[in-house]
Amino acid sequence: MTHKTDEELKHAVTAELRWDTRVDETEIGVAVTNGIVALTGTVNSFAKKLAAQEATHRVAGVLDVANDIKVKAPGGAVRTDAEIAQAIRHALEWDVWVRDQDIQTTVSDGWVVLEGKVESMAEREDAERAVSKLVGVRGVTNKLVVAPRVTASNVQHLIQDALERRADHEAGRISIAVRDGVITLTGKVRNYGEKRAIIGAVSHAPGVKSVTDHLQISPFA
Repeated sequence: MTHKTDEELKHAVTAELRWDTRVDETEIGVAVTNGIVALTGTVNSFAKKLAAQEATHRVAGVLDVANDIKVKAPGGAVRTDAEIAQAIRHALEWDVWVRDQDIQTTVSDGWVVLEGKVESMAEREDAERAVSKLVGVRGVTNKLVVAPRVTASNVQHLIQDALERRADHEAGRISIAVRDGVITLTGKVRNYGEKRAIIGAVSHAPGVKSVTDHLQISPFA
């Protein structure tokens, strides 16, 4: 497999941003140096900033992303921290995947800090996702802690079973290590989509605090 030049990567990233309907590529600047992509510009929501970052990571050959995109409220409208905090509470209350009463938030100049306990890594991510798309939110620091409810051996069996249920890959290609709720994945996957699907499946296991991703992308795996 040939490696893309920085100029080829820049064109590919720009095309991916244009393809993603969540972002407007005309708002985003792209620069590439030795496979590292720097994103600049201004968008009207933190969710768009994250969407641009995710789109960039989907491009084969991208090693790292420096996301320097600024978030500015649309139309010059500015929400107070109190208004943002109220909107966050409503969003968490209405999200069926989140136990909102176990989550506390702090808002300072549009930046949100999430604290408290959740039952899974997936719930942790769901809470952050619910907050990140709100108007006025400039960024999110996720300090939510996953409280383990099962033993390490049970976690490993649950994850192995989940991977074996998947039809788009062979579980035998993935190695799983569990230590204090931290899951380390090694092995080979065929593409970035499969990689994200595997990490997503693992994150739903109860007691998983975080996932260390050592999966390698190999189209011929």
